[in-house]
Amino acid sequence: MKQLTKKIATISVAALLAAGMAAVAAGDNGTETSASGTASSGSSTTNSSSASETSASDSSSGGAADVTIDYSGLSGEITVYMPSPAGLASKLCAGFEELTGVTVNLWTGTTGEITAKLTAEESNPQADVVILASWSDGLSLKSEGKLMSYQSPYAEYMHDGCVDDGYTLYGTSASAVGVIYNTNIYSAEEIESLDWSDYADSKFKDDISIPDPTKSGACKDFISGFVTAIDTDYSIIDSWAANGLTNGGGNSPALESVKSGEKGILIAGVDYNAYSAIASGEDIAIYYPESGTVINPRPAMIMNTAPHVDNAKAFMDYLMSDDAQQLVADAYLIPGRADVDCNSARLGFDDIKQYEVDWDKMMAVADTAASYVVTKTAGNI
Repeated sequence: MKQLTKKIATISVAALLAAGMAAVAAGDNGTETSASGTASSGSSTTNSSSASETSASDSSSGGAADVTIDYSGLSGEITVYMPSPAGLASKLCAGFEELTGVTVNLWTGTTGEITAKLTAEESNPQADVVILASWSDGLSLKSEGKLMSYQSPYAEYMHDGCVDDGYTLYGTSASAVGVIYNTNIYSAEEIESLDWSDYADSKFKDDISIPDPTKSGACKDFISGFVTAIDTDYSIIDSWAANGLTNGGGNSPALESVKSGEKGILIAGVDYNAYSAIASGEDIAIYYPESGTVINPRPAMIMNTAPHVDNAKAFMDYLMSDDAQQLVADAYLIPGRADVDCNSARLGFDDIKQYEVDWDKMMAVADTAASYVVTKTAGNI
């Protein structure tokens, strides 16, 4: 993967429009559908997608050329819980349906909504495969003994850190957070030399926002990584709060406030949402502060209580297939497989400076740190 000498990036409107990639909208509201588009609850967010893998087997090219998956003999259904972007979730499920004939019951929501749904269903488990936008939340499910181990043939082709040592979590996609700003309010020269702590400056008073880390898995992982690696006494977060930091809600409404100009700056905004919005012509930009950030693999997991184990294992394999990983790249996410390139409009896994993080420490403080941010921003508007 291409290495950049400077670990900072601004994505311009012109560059993304030139890439010609269609935006994939992010969804925040829980929605249950089949991949063919029939809503089970809420409103349908399904978009049909035709996968090129139409045979009963998958033989991949490139680094995973030796992997062959036999999907023949599968039938019945599978229930999948998946976070935004909802358009990507629907396309992945539609591709699996086309390949296997298995009916996918899809429910989409934020990481917080998905984990709440799992808790509510503990006496009557429904999910076969769960995907979250927070690796630390996935590790929590593992620590509670709720996940099944499955060693996929694709495991060895994943990025370092995208498969846990028990083969229970697979980061089939990943994202990072950066600073997203409205280019009609601030210029690149004003913003892009700043580090995270600089947003305590009075010139940003009441103009900074952050996604709610109890809803956004990416923000939750960032906050837990930030306070265990950098801001160990929460003083930087405290300085943001004192400067008027507001809780922007889920990723989608938090970004919308910057797109509209209601807020000029979104701290710890998820990157794939920004790239998609820029490709649609929105007057925003994103950069990663020089000191680093957290790349969070988005874990796909088979539940120990999965009613349809064979279908669940096949779905996990499909998520790491060539076609599925290309859909991930098209959605401006980072593919989990190391041999699959990112969308050319964004930086890749090895191009973003990352904190030295300890996921076990992050898991231990994640809920507390997320709640701290919510408490500190309460009352700020």
